[in-house]
Amino acid sequence: MRAVGDGGGAAQGAVPRPDGVPSADEAGATGGEPAGAAGPAGSVSPVGQLPAEPGRLGAPVADGASRPTGAAPATRHAAPPSGDAPQDTTRHSIGTPLFADAPESASDRAAAPAGAAHASLSDSAPVARLAALSLRAQIAAAAVVAVVAAVVVVHVGMVFLHVAPSNTVSKEHAEAIDDWVYPEFEQNWKLFAPNPLQQDIAVQVRAEVRSGDGGYRTTGWLDLSAADGRAIDGNLLPSHTQQNELRRAWDFFTGTHDNDNRAVGMRGALSEEYLRRIVVMRLERGGVVREGGTLARVQVRSRTTNVRPPEWSDEKVSTQPTFRVLPWWRVSAAEVNGGVK
Repeated sequence: MRAVGDGGGAAQGAVPRPDGVPSADEAGATGGEPAGAAGPAGSVSPVGQLPAEPGRLGAPVADGASRPTGAAPATRHAAPPSGDAPQDTTRHSIGTPLFADAPESASDRAAAPAGAAHASLSDSAPVARLAALSLRAQIAAAAVVAVVAAVVVVHVGMVFLHVAPSNTVSKEHAEAIDDWVYPEFEQNWKLFAPNPLQQDIAVQVRAEVRSGDGGYRTTGWLDLSAADGRAIDGNLLPSHTQQNELRRAWDFFTGTHDNDNRAVGMRGALSEEYLRRIVVMRLERGGVVREGGTLARVQVRSRTTNVRPPEWSDEKVSTQPTFRVLPWWRVSAAEVNGGVK
């Protein structure tokens, strides 16, 4: 017999069941669960048919010990205080809040590819930004891309025809190719038959300096190529000026003058002015012109020496230097300080 009091609690002096398992009413009053899982009609399954779940019969409990079969299961949660409604904690492990998201396991993290969460966003972002542009902006962007691609194709083709061996196309369009390549994109090497230099050419200069009192003095020969070589030696990032300016100026001069230093063609005067301005600028920076003095004239020469052949070669060449001396050039006022105004 059970006496039911106010509030639906269990009556004092309730008769325990002989098998030691609380009845369904007693389990509901204490906030626990019966030993057997509730069936469809509220019946209790036998103890031997319970599934092996944590906290149930035949499964390890929280302290790691196994309960013997037939023992009463431990209550998952402590009974709520008197007057509070019992909480349904069925199917939730101890310490896990209700409706909490399941934590990601190590296997799930390993199975997911790196960056998968951001792959779709990063892939669709450029398309979304492009689609957000107006039709006029999209047309303008496409036109810019097309123009840049066309310029790149034309430039690569022009440079290829410039360095390739002479052929029908390069001969027919030689003027257009030269106008495109010179002077910014000049190439001084051959694509299929490189011919390394076998001579050491040094450009040297001397100057006639007018002092402040009206007197003149002539300097000795100064090796400008040797100065560039010292600046390049040991320098991981030498400048284009140190490597090519003086050398290309001398090549420009020799290509537009004959062996008697007479100009050939319309570019001869330009090559003379270019070379003269370079040597005047080098002399002024080198401190040749003292305070109060000016450069009156300069003279340039080249010193050419054949490169010594290797020891295993039977080739015999002379290592005596040869000189090519140019006439004196008068320095105009426009060329003082490198011609910079």
